[in-house]
Amino acid sequence: MSDILKAYARGMTAMLGERGVYIPHLLLRSYRELGLTDTDAMLLLQLMAFREAESKEFPTPEEIAHRLGTSPKTVVQLLGKLMKDGLLEIDEALDPVSGILYERYNWSGWLQRAALWAAEEELAEGETAQRELGSGGGKRTASAAFQPLHGEQMQTGGDMFTLFEQEFGRPLSPMECETISGWLDQDRYPDELIRFALKEAVFAGKLHFRYIDRILLEWSRNRVNSVEEARAHAAKFRGGRG
Repeated sequence: MSDILKAYARGMTAMLGERGVYIPHLLLRSYRELGLTDTDAMLLLQLMAFREAESKEFPTPEEIAHRLGTSPKTVVQLLGKLMKDGLLEIDEALDPVSGILYERYNWSGWLQRAALWAAEEELAEGETAQRELGSGGGKRTASAAFQPLHGEQMQTGGDMFTLFEQEFGRPLSPMECETISGWLDQDRYPDELIRFALKEAVFAGKLHFRYIDRILLEWSRNRVNSVEEARAHAAKFRGGRG
């Protein structure tokens, strides 16, 4: 039994020591929109795997071909296409130990293109929502159009996401919803503080998420934990500027 346990332990140790590969969801979601084929995307992912799991910065066409189940000649053609499209580059780097120059693949072009695609999608969604609101379309009727809330309405009751939609006068994007969820679930900001930060942004005429996030971060740094403390901090800040 002891030998079995030792063998099991060795197997578990080997498994836990296996290095994984992190693949951003955006890359999987966008590659077809960027004009990449399944083979193109898999080749790029294999390059990531070679680097992250095996510390191979510049695998040979033969090594890549073995992973893809194709020929080295096809791999060379695929690499050339990706480089021509600006999605892949070959960089030179200096080994800090040996002082020898070596080559490595750089797929930052792919990452940048995917990020640009995501930004354009976000913008397009916002513009579509604005058009729907302007024409009375969408799921909400004219009688249920967004009406700004102020005063006590902003501090008590109501769904947080609905409140933000009412103040912004449009539906929230998925990224904006994720930001609010992060404030609540990860940063653990009190519900009332988020509402008051929104009110402060409206008061300042800077109704955008980055500004609200800066307000919340500033309060967190100054150990502001209630609306009363936030109101006092805001008054002190305004007084200091006067």
